[in-house]
Amino acid sequence: QTLNAILVEMDGFDTDASVILIAATNRPDILDPALLRPGRFDRQVVVDAPDVKGREAILKVHAREKKLSPDVELATLAKSTPFFSGADLENLMNEGALLAALNGQDAIYQKDLEEAREKVQWGREKRSRVLHEDEKKVSAYHETGHALVSKFTPRSHPLHKVTIIPRGMALGATQFIPEKDHNLMSKRRILDEITVLLAGRAAEEVFLDDITSGAQNDFERSTEFARMMVCKWGMSERLGPIAFGKKEEPVFLGRDLTQTRDYSEKTAIEIDTEVQDIIGAAFGRAKSLLQKHIEILHKMAETLLEKETLDGEDIDGILKQYDIEIEPEPARA
Repeated sequence: QTLNAILVEMDGFDTDASVILIAATNRPDILDPALLRPGRFDRQVVVDAPDVKGREAILKVHAREKKLSPDVELATLAKSTPFFSGADLENLMNEGALLAALNGQDAIYQKDLEEAREKVQWGREKRSRVLHEDEKKVSAYHETGHALVSKFTPRSHPLHKVTIIPRGMALGATQFIPEKDHNLMSKRRILDEITVLLAGRAAEEVFLDDITSGAQNDFERSTEFARMMVCKWGMSERLGPIAFGKKEEPVFLGRDLTQTRDYSEKTAIEIDTEVQDIIGAAFGRAKSLLQKHIEILHKMAETLLEKETLDGEDIDGILKQYDIEIEPEPARA
């Protein structure tokens, strides 16, 4: 009834009436088409997440009333916060100020802002959460599996840090920070990302006596990637450049759109088979890389168990001990 009343009022305006209605939503995909007809909300202004220059400008705005140390580099921080919204960046600066105050500092340092970024993105560290030794070992091998495989998949995101300190809901984390914003993802980059996601379970399977439930999120993300490759991005050699499945029209405001199947049962089986093949090939690749570099994995896991956190430079230092040359990401033609 409220929606109908709004539409009646909008339709009742004279063309020369100096009344402008503005509305905002973060779910334009579920708006009733009646709202968007000419004469109603017929102009749409898309406000995307800020790019790297926009993020730096937003950080400068929220840093005006704060005392920053000379070592703070907002440009570097902007590069390491892809997909952060303006609210996320404001929260990051406020968290950095709180950390500086808790540490009794007279200024905000770069390390404070980096810790604040990780808190905003991945959750607060939970050092009070005690893990059993066997859980720490599983977590160490799982996370170093991600980290090591990422070093041999040059198109995956650069490794930032690996830790077995619980953060958020996770017992450990392998953190990657893109060097630049990517608006497009190539097939090879996606396959590298899937391989890295599956490397944690591969490490458990190869080097431990059992497997655990810790790879749930990895499976969800890798399966979503694989299904998008097949059904949306036309990256399946078997099925070709075809999009499968279409969205239904929105039934009620506030309900998610559902996916309808516009293909046969035979095609559905082929889609499932192709998704399984993509996942299987990526898992096999991750497992092969870990088996090939088993000695390095043991060294990385032992070091992680000792120090609890390793950054990218620490991982590179271990690799140099074994004379491993990391292949750089291929240049785009």
